[in-house]
Amino acid sequence: IDIIEEYKDVLINPKHGYGANMNPCLDCKIFMVNKAKQWISENDFDFIITGEVMGQRPMSQRRETMPIIAEESGAHDRLVRPLCGKNLPMTLPEREGWIDRDQLFDFTGRSRKPQIALAKEYGLKDYSQPAGGCCFLTDESYSAKLVDLWKARGTKDYELDDVMLLKVGRHIRPNQDFKIIVAREDGEGRFLQGYKKNYINMNCASHRGPLALIDGDPSAEDLHIAAQIVARYGQGKDAEQVEVSVRDLAGNESTLQVKPFGVDEIPKEWFV
Repeated sequence: IDIIEEYKDVLINPKHGYGANMNPCLDCKIFMVNKAKQWISENDFDFIITGEVMGQRPMSQRRETMPIIAEESGAHDRLVRPLCGKNLPMTLPEREGWIDRDQLFDFTGRSRKPQIALAKEYGLKDYSQPAGGCCFLTDESYSAKLVDLWKARGTKDYELDDVMLLKVGRHIRPNQDFKIIVAREDGEGRFLQGYKKNYINMNCASHRGPLALIDGDPSAEDLHIAAQIVARYGQGKDAEQVEVSVRDLAGNESTLQVKPFGVDEIPKEWFV
Protein backbone atom coordinates (compact mmCIF):
# COMPACT_ATOMS: atom_id res chain seq x y z
CA ILE A 1 0.00 0.00 0.00
CA ASP A 2 1.57 3.28 -1.10
CA ILE A 3 1.15 5.79 1.73
CA ILE A 4 3.97 8.23 0.88
CA GLU A 5 1.80 11.25 0.12
CA GLU A 6 -0.89 10.56 2.72
CA TYR A 7 1.70 10.07 5.44
CA LYS A 8 2.99 13.62 5.06
CA ASP A 9 0.13 15.03 7.10
CA VAL A 10 0.83 12.53 9.90
CA LEU A 11 4.44 13.69 10.11
CA ILE A 12 3.78 17.39 9.63
CA ASN A 13 0.63 17.81 11.76
CA PRO A 14 0.40 14.99 14.34
CA LYS A 15 -2.73 15.37 16.47
CA HIS A 16 -1.08 13.63 19.42
CA GLY A 17 2.31 15.31 19.05
CA TYR A 18 5.83 13.97 18.72
CA GLY A 19 7.89 11.64 20.87
CA ALA A 20 11.42 12.43 22.04
CA ASN A 21 12.39 13.49 18.52
CA MET A 22 10.28 13.95 15.36
CA ASN A 23 8.47 10.65 15.79
CA PRO A 24 4.65 10.97 15.73
CA CYS A 25 4.30 7.42 17.06
CA LEU A 26 0.68 7.48 18.19
CA ASP A 27 -0.62 9.23 15.08
CA CYS A 28 1.51 6.90 12.95
CA LYS A 29 0.02 3.79 14.52
CA ILE A 30 -3.52 5.17 14.16
CA PHE A 31 -2.84 5.94 10.50
CA MET A 32 -1.36 2.49 9.77
CA VAL A 33 -4.20 0.62 11.48
CA ASN A 34 -6.73 2.78 9.64
CA LYS A 35 -5.11 1.84 6.31
CA ALA A 36 -5.27 -1.83 7.34
CA LYS A 37 -8.93 -1.37 8.26
CA GLN A 38 -9.65 0.08 4.81
CA TRP A 39 -7.83 -2.84 3.20
CA ILE A 40 -9.72 -5.57 5.06
CA SER A 41 -13.01 -3.88 4.21
CA GLU A 42 -12.11 -3.86 0.52
CA ASN A 43 -10.82 -7.44 0.55
CA ASP A 44 -13.47 -9.16 2.69
CA PHE A 45 -11.39 -9.89 5.78
CA ASP A 46 -12.80 -9.79 9.30
CA PHE A 47 -10.15 -8.41 11.64
CA ILE A 48 -6.64 -6.98 12.01
CA ILE A 49 -3.66 -8.41 13.87
CA THR A 50 -0.68 -6.34 15.08
CA GLY A 51 2.46 -7.30 16.98
CA GLU A 52 2.07 -4.67 19.67
CA VAL A 53 3.11 -5.43 23.24
CA MET A 54 1.74 -3.38 26.11
CA GLY A 55 4.48 -1.20 27.59
CA GLN A 56 7.04 -2.01 24.88
CA ARG A 57 7.11 1.45 23.29
CA PRO A 58 6.82 4.56 25.48
CA MET A 59 4.38 6.51 23.31
CA SER A 60 2.16 4.22 21.26
CA GLN A 61 2.08 0.99 23.28
CA ARG A 62 0.90 2.11 26.70
CA ARG A 63 -2.24 0.77 28.36
CA GLU A 64 -3.93 4.16 28.02
CA THR A 65 -2.97 4.74 24.36
CA MET A 66 -3.86 1.32 22.96
CA PRO A 67 -7.63 2.03 23.16
CA ILE A 68 -7.04 5.38 21.41
CA ILE A 69 -5.46 3.55 18.47
CA ALA A 70 -8.40 1.16 18.21
CA GLU A 71 -10.97 3.98 18.40
CA GLU A 72 -9.40 6.65 16.22
CA SER A 73 -8.31 4.19 13.52
CA GLY A 74 -11.88 2.97 13.19
CA ALA A 75 -10.82 -0.63 13.83
CA HIS A 76 -12.48 -0.69 17.26
CA ASP A 77 -12.80 -4.28 18.56
CA ARG A 78 -11.68 -5.79 15.27
CA LEU A 79 -8.08 -4.99 16.25
CA VAL A 80 -6.40 -8.03 17.84
CA ARG A 81 -3.02 -7.89 19.61
CA PRO A 82 -2.13 -11.56 20.15
CA LEU A 83 1.11 -10.94 22.05
CA CYS A 84 -0.60 -9.04 24.86
CA GLY A 85 -4.27 -9.89 24.27
CA LYS A 86 -4.84 -11.39 27.70
CA ASN A 87 -4.08 -7.99 29.22
CA LEU A 88 -6.77 -6.29 27.13
CA PRO A 89 -10.57 -6.44 26.88
CA MET A 90 -12.03 -9.15 24.66
CA THR A 91 -12.26 -8.33 20.99
CA LEU A 92 -14.98 -9.20 18.49
CA PRO A 93 -13.04 -12.17 17.03
CA GLU A 94 -12.73 -13.62 20.54
CA ARG A 95 -16.40 -13.12 21.36
CA GLU A 96 -17.45 -14.68 18.07
CA GLY A 97 -15.18 -17.67 18.66
CA TRP A 98 -13.05 -16.99 15.59
CA ILE A 99 -9.94 -17.08 17.78
CA ASP A 100 -9.31 -18.66 21.17
CA ARG A 101 -8.41 -16.14 23.88
CA ASP A 102 -6.59 -18.88 25.78
CA GLN A 103 -4.12 -19.07 22.89
CA LEU A 104 -3.20 -15.38 23.22
CA PHE A 105 -0.26 -14.14 25.31
CA ASP A 106 0.14 -11.65 28.14
CA PHE A 107 3.51 -10.07 27.28
CA THR A 108 4.23 -6.68 28.87
CA GLY A 109 7.19 -4.35 29.28
CA ARG A 110 10.24 -3.28 27.31
CA SER A 111 12.02 -6.64 27.18
CA ARG A 112 11.86 -8.55 23.92
CA LYS A 113 12.99 -11.81 25.50
CA PRO A 114 9.45 -13.28 25.48
CA GLN A 115 9.12 -12.64 21.73
CA ILE A 116 12.56 -14.06 21.06
CA ALA A 117 11.72 -17.19 23.07
CA LEU A 118 8.42 -17.53 21.19
CA ALA A 119 10.18 -17.17 17.85
CA LYS A 120 12.64 -19.88 18.87
CA GLU A 121 9.75 -22.14 19.85
CA TYR A 122 8.28 -21.74 16.36
CA GLY A 123 11.66 -22.18 14.68
CA LEU A 124 11.84 -18.59 13.43
CA LYS A 125 15.40 -17.32 13.04
CA ASP A 126 15.44 -14.67 10.32
CA TYR A 127 14.09 -11.56 12.05
CA SER A 128 15.46 -8.22 13.18
CA GLN A 129 16.32 -7.59 16.81
CA PRO A 130 16.29 -3.80 17.23
CA ALA A 131 17.64 -2.30 20.42
CA GLY A 132 15.01 0.44 20.28
CA GLY A 133 12.54 1.88 17.83
CA CYS A 134 13.01 0.82 14.22
CA CYS A 135 11.81 4.15 12.85
CA PHE A 136 14.32 6.72 11.55
CA LEU A 137 12.23 9.46 13.15
CA THR A 138 13.15 8.18 16.62
CA ASP A 139 16.82 8.83 15.77
CA GLU A 140 18.04 12.17 17.13
CA SER A 141 20.47 12.75 14.25
CA TYR A 142 17.89 11.99 11.56
CA SER A 143 15.29 14.19 13.26
CA ALA A 144 17.78 17.07 13.44
CA LYS A 145 18.36 16.77 9.69
CA LEU A 146 14.62 16.80 9.02
CA VAL A 147 14.09 19.92 11.15
CA ASP A 148 17.03 21.58 9.39
CA LEU A 149 15.50 20.75 5.99
CA TRP A 150 12.16 22.29 6.95
CA LYS A 151 13.80 25.38 8.43
CA ALA A 152 16.00 25.99 5.39
CA ARG A 153 13.10 25.67 2.95
CA GLY A 154 10.65 27.62 5.07
CA THR A 155 8.03 24.88 4.77
CA LYS A 156 7.36 21.49 6.32
CA ASP A 157 6.69 19.89 2.95
CA TYR A 158 9.08 17.27 1.56
CA GLU A 159 9.50 14.74 -1.22
CA LEU A 160 10.51 11.08 -0.98
CA ASP A 161 14.01 11.89 -2.27
CA ASP A 162 14.45 14.40 0.55
CA VAL A 163 13.78 11.89 3.30
CA MET A 164 15.88 9.21 1.59
CA LEU A 165 18.89 11.54 1.43
CA LEU A 166 18.59 12.41 5.11
CA LYS A 167 19.74 8.86 5.86
CA VAL A 168 22.98 9.16 3.90
CA GLY A 169 26.28 11.01 4.22
CA ARG A 170 27.60 13.93 6.24
CA HIS A 171 25.16 16.84 6.12
CA ILE A 172 27.00 20.14 6.44
CA ARG A 173 25.25 23.51 6.27
CA PRO A 174 27.61 26.51 6.13
CA ASN A 175 24.65 28.89 5.77
CA GLN A 176 20.90 28.90 5.13
CA ASP A 177 21.37 29.11 1.35
CA PHE A 178 22.83 25.66 0.87
CA LYS A 179 23.75 22.33 2.41
CA ILE A 180 26.35 19.85 1.20
CA ILE A 181 25.87 16.09 1.54
CA VAL A 182 29.21 14.25 1.46
CA ALA A 183 29.42 10.48 1.05
CA ARG A 184 31.23 8.76 3.93
CA GLU A 185 32.10 5.54 2.11
CA ASP A 186 31.78 3.83 -1.28
CA GLY A 187 28.27 2.50 -0.64
CA GLU A 188 26.97 5.97 0.13
CA GLY A 189 28.81 7.29 -2.92
CA ARG A 190 27.00 4.81 -5.14
CA PHE A 191 23.69 5.78 -3.54
CA LEU A 192 24.31 9.48 -4.14
CA GLN A 193 25.21 8.75 -7.77
CA GLY A 194 21.51 8.14 -8.38
CA TYR A 195 20.74 11.75 -7.47
CA LYS A 196 23.45 13.54 -9.48
CA LYS A 197 21.00 14.83 -12.11
CA ASN A 198 18.83 16.44 -9.43
CA TYR A 199 21.53 18.36 -7.56
CA ILE A 200 24.65 20.38 -8.18
CA ASN A 201 27.37 17.86 -7.42
CA MET A 202 31.13 17.78 -7.03
CA ASN A 203 34.04 15.47 -6.45
CA CYS A 204 37.82 15.68 -6.34
CA ALA A 205 39.39 15.55 -9.81
CA SER A 206 43.07 15.53 -8.82
CA HIS A 207 42.78 13.00 -5.98
CA ARG A 208 40.48 10.19 -4.93
CA GLY A 209 37.61 11.48 -2.87
CA PRO A 210 33.89 11.37 -2.12
CA LEU A 211 30.95 12.46 -4.22
CA ALA A 212 28.97 15.35 -2.75
CA LEU A 213 25.54 16.80 -3.55
CA ILE A 214 24.61 20.43 -2.94
CA ASP A 215 21.06 21.17 -1.87
CA GLY A 216 19.99 24.79 -2.16
CA ASP A 217 20.98 27.88 -4.12
CA PRO A 218 24.71 28.38 -3.55
CA SER A 219 26.64 31.47 -4.63
CA ALA A 220 30.10 31.29 -6.23
CA GLU A 221 31.58 31.80 -2.76
CA ASP A 222 29.40 29.01 -1.39
CA LEU A 223 30.63 26.63 -4.11
CA HIS A 224 34.21 27.45 -3.16
CA ILE A 225 33.46 26.60 0.48
CA ALA A 226 31.74 23.37 -0.59
CA ALA A 227 34.77 22.43 -2.69
CA GLN A 228 37.06 22.98 0.31
CA ILE A 229 34.84 20.66 2.34
CA VAL A 230 34.87 17.96 -0.36
CA ALA A 231 38.65 18.26 -0.63
CA ARG A 232 38.93 17.85 3.13
CA TYR A 233 37.36 14.40 2.93
CA GLY A 234 39.44 13.20 -0.02
CA GLN A 235 42.95 11.78 -0.25
CA GLY A 236 44.28 15.26 -1.03
CA LYS A 237 43.28 16.62 2.36
CA ASP A 238 46.90 17.51 3.18
CA ALA A 239 47.73 18.92 -0.26
CA GLU A 240 48.28 22.62 -0.89
CA GLN A 241 45.78 22.60 -3.76
CA VAL A 242 43.08 20.18 -4.87
CA GLU A 243 41.16 20.34 -8.13
CA VAL A 244 37.44 19.83 -7.61
CA SER A 245 35.04 19.08 -10.45
CA VAL A 246 31.64 20.81 -10.27
CA ARG A 247 28.56 19.87 -12.31
CA ASP A 248 25.52 22.13 -12.37
CA LEU A 249 21.91 21.13 -12.91
CA ALA A 250 22.26 21.58 -16.68
CA GLY A 251 25.17 19.14 -16.76
CA ASN A 252 27.80 21.83 -17.37
CA GLU A 253 31.13 21.01 -15.77
CA SER A 254 33.74 23.34 -14.33
CA THR A 255 36.68 23.02 -11.96
CA LEU A 256 37.79 24.83 -8.85
CA GLN A 257 41.28 24.94 -7.38
CA VAL A 258 40.98 25.01 -3.60
CA LYS A 259 42.99 24.53 -0.45
CA PRO A 260 41.28 21.82 1.62
CA PHE A 261 39.88 22.86 4.96
CA GLY A 262 42.02 21.79 7.89
CA VAL A 263 40.72 19.39 10.51
CA ASP A 264 39.52 22.26 12.74
CA GLU A 265 38.44 24.68 10.02
CA ILE A 266 34.93 23.29 9.52
CA PRO A 267 32.92 24.76 12.43
CA LYS A 268 31.07 22.18 14.49
CA GLU A 269 27.84 24.14 14.15
CA TRP A 270 27.90 23.51 10.39
CA PHE A 271 27.33 19.80 10.95
CA VAL A 272 23.64 18.95 10.97
